[in-house]
Amino acid sequence: MPRVFSVPGESFLAALDGLLDAGIPNIVCRHEGGAAMMAEATGKLTGQPGICLVTRGPGATNAAAGVHVARQDSTPMILFIGDIERGHRDREAFQEVDFRSMFAPLAKWTAEIGQTERIPEYVARAFHVATSGRPGP
Repeated sequence: MPRVFSVPGESFLAALDGLLDAGIPNIVCRHEGGAAMMAEATGKLTGQPGICLVTRGPGATNAAAGVHVARQDSTPMILFIGDIERGHRDREAFQEVDFRSMFAPLAKWTAEIGQTERIPEYVARAFHVATSGRPGP
């Protein structure tokens, strides 16, 4: 059964509700680095992408080490990052970070989901990229 690892944050509460509604177990962790390492280990053990959800800013930076391990070890992994509201971008908003640029050297693909109706498309592509060719985050 699929599962996700997370440190719950207010920037992705709706996603957590969706996981609960779908019956997907959410393993709640104390630190984003641990959540990312658990997702990486799951990918390594199963061959399917390990899934990690973290909040913006420090949550994402804390998870970066796990993404780096996944890249180095060719482990399929997907990291979802909650973000600030679009209207607050480029104003040095609380915990604002350019995640696409930050993770570009560590991940095979980085993207930002701008429209909720496209979530299935992005998730399908993330799974495809993580498992195609040389596996990785």
